[in-house]
Amino acid sequence: MSQVRVGVATRLYSRPLVWGLLKGHHGDLLETTQHPPSLLAQLMAQGSLDVALLSPLQALELDDVLLLPDLCAAADGPSETIYLVSPQPFEDVRSVAVGAENDAAAALLRIVYQEKFGFQPQLHLQRPDLDRMLLSFDAALLTGDAALRQPTSAGQCLDLTAAWREITGLPWVFAVWVAQARVGLPDLPFYFKSSLRYGLSVMDSLVRESAAELDLSADRVREYLAEGQLGWVLRQREQQSLEELYRRIVPLGFRDRGSALSFGK
Repeated sequence: MSQVRVGVATRLYSRPLVWGLLKGHHGDLLETTQHPPSLLAQLMAQGSLDVALLSPLQALELDDVLLLPDLCAAADGPSETIYLVSPQPFEDVRSVAVGAENDAAAALLRIVYQEKFGFQPQLHLQRPDLDRMLLSFDAALLTGDAALRQPTSAGQCLDLTAAWREITGLPWVFAVWVAQARVGLPDLPFYFKSSLRYGLSVMDSLVRESAAELDLSADRVREYLAEGQLGWVLRQREQQSLEELYRRIVPLGFRDRGSALSFGK
């Protein structure tokens, strides 16, 4: 049997999910490679990957794929990794510099603004440098690990995962495991659950290595991962959140699949 090709982007919020894979667990069956988040969906669409950790919107754009059950990266409240910074009141913001190609974060911003303020600001892709972003635009949207490294003293902050929780009562799902429907490895979810179990069991070493790689303090990384807002289990509320996201994005011009994607077994 050939190896199952697995693609990951090692954002800090997802590292417990992928830690065992990155350390070579089940390497006889799974070949794990790292890629930028925007490239993962392309590789899946081309058939160059069999499984990938994708945003819910990336998953929605693919055909003939399944979500692996029980696992995700999610935040049930503030996450510090999708937030808007502005020196002016948020209701006055009309232009936003977006610091990365992140379809889910942009959609979340549009949903939050429509719900809270009744309009949607114009989004402009920019390099994630907060000072430069605020020179030309009313606000800056920071995401992922870059958001953790940026000082926020330039203005007030709106944590968008906290806003999603306020609007829907549900956690925000950052990422899900997506598999090609044709993948024939028996008990495929087992290997990904094993990776998470390992990551949680060696949290101290995960924190130290991640802090060094991301140029953050170990205390900062440990606090971020252990605050209690983050979770890596796909339960009923996380599934409801996916359904709610898919329902809300259709009026924004995203693909209408009728419902959330099917789950594998």
